Amino acid sequence: MGVSNELLDEGLDELEQVIDAAVQRAPGKVVADLSIARGLDYYTGTVVETVLVGHEQLGSICSGGRYDALASKGNRKFPGVGLSIGVTRLVSRILSQDLAKASRSVPTTVLVALNQDDSWGGAQDVAALLRSRGIPTEVAAKAEKFGKQIKFADRRGIPFVWFTDEDGTHQVKDIRTGEQVLAAPETWMPPVEDLTVQVETTAPAAASV
Repeated sequence: MGVSNELLDEGLDELEQVIDAAVQRAPGKVVADLSIARGLDYYTGTVVETVLVGHEQLGSICSGGRYDALASKGNRKFPGVGLSIGVTRLVSRILSQDLAKASRSVPTTVLVALNQDDSWGGAQDVAALLRSRGIPTEVAAKAEKFGKQIKFADRRGIPFVWFTDEDGTHQVKDIRTGEQVLAAPETWMPPVEDLTVQVETTAPAAASV
């Protein structure tokens, strides 16, 4: 490289160790690229960037490196190694190319409807009971006509709407089928397939560092 520097030699030696280990454990997956530089005032050792094979135009989808002073306490410094994943880049490509499909567009399973504005507190109590048993729940933003609240849930892909009558009884409506039944927030459970978003993949992808 035409450069002589003690720190450079140390860095090249560390990089060589990383590559040697990678060749043994993931042959053909890791290459050394001396053009990569990340946060020179932050990273203090080997850095990594990851590209998705077949989608290299996305750029790095996972990156990180070594920090000699990741945290400190007085004069004591704590080193570390970390990375971050570019979730937005991955999800945008997954959705745009139909590499995966979700059963609904939001994680929410139940929308708790509001009878009137002052019923918000009671609706939050219902939501808390449902959430405590692992049911993703949200409360309607305002007490519109029930038809509008149901349409709101339908637009977002929320399968169930919860109603509380004036006498304190509860009903839950499956807006896909129109079926509405009596229910208790302490015991009611949706079908297993509706409890969480189901994701189906259509094409696997390999990664390379």
